[in-house]
Amino acid sequence: MVMARMLNEVKSAPIADPGEPAATNVCWFEQTEASVPAEEDWLSPSEAAHLQRLRIPKRRCDWRLGRWTAKQAVAAYLNLSHEADSLRKVEIRPAPSGAPEVFIANRPAPVSISLSHRAGTAACLVARHGTDLGCDLEVIEPHTDAFIRDFFTTDEQSVIARAPAASQPLIVALLWSAKESALKALHEGLRLDTRDVRVLTNETDFNPLPPADAQTWRPLQVSAPNDLLFHGWWLHGDNLVRTLVASPRPALPKTM
Repeated sequence: MVMARMLNEVKSAPIADPGEPAATNVCWFEQTEASVPAEEDWLSPSEAAHLQRLRIPKRRCDWRLGRWTAKQAVAAYLNLSHEADSLRKVEIRPAPSGAPEVFIANRPAPVSISLSHRAGTAACLVARHGTDLGCDLEVIEPHTDAFIRDFFTTDEQSVIARAPAASQPLIVALLWSAKESALKALHEGLRLDTRDVRVLTNETDFNPLPPADAQTWRPLQVSAPNDLLFHGWWLHGDNLVRTLVASPRPALPKTM
């Protein structure tokens, strides 16, 4: 079932410094493969044609899930109908950089989005047009030492090595996911070396939360080339880590 309403349980965001610009409102939307209808009448003609060119079943499944999630998120954010006739007018097109752009009835929509999918779940982050966004989903699972050496900075490797063995898969997933989110916000993807974006962490960031707060968004920061600093948030649950970054600085995300 599509969760189109805002959740009232979202906790208050930290109070910003009066000298800082107001934080940007961002909305987080998730769907699973089970949410995607078997019919394809919600796809635009060009999207339906693209789907037919995808021959590998997993790619078709992931692409449909991503498009369904994005359309549902845009409809919820802009208060549009979720009926197929309305969703068919919402198109997600790749920009030259590969980043997704939203068009409604062939006109640019007043929103920015970022997409991610992993293990049968897709997420879409939505904000006002002009916001640089990145979001990512990662499975919490073991990784090899070679993976950690190849893709993480020496400081990040030290954070991982000092953590208890049981916590290391979560920390690796978080660091990797935050890097992915920042690379998307930079419109670079994996064209940029993942060690050129550094997740700024403190070991206390990984302390276990009380059960009542286990689904609470927690802040993160990622530094990027040219003295860029992205602020963002992360949480984990259902064996997935969720991360997002944005510029301007994002407020605590609203879950739709």
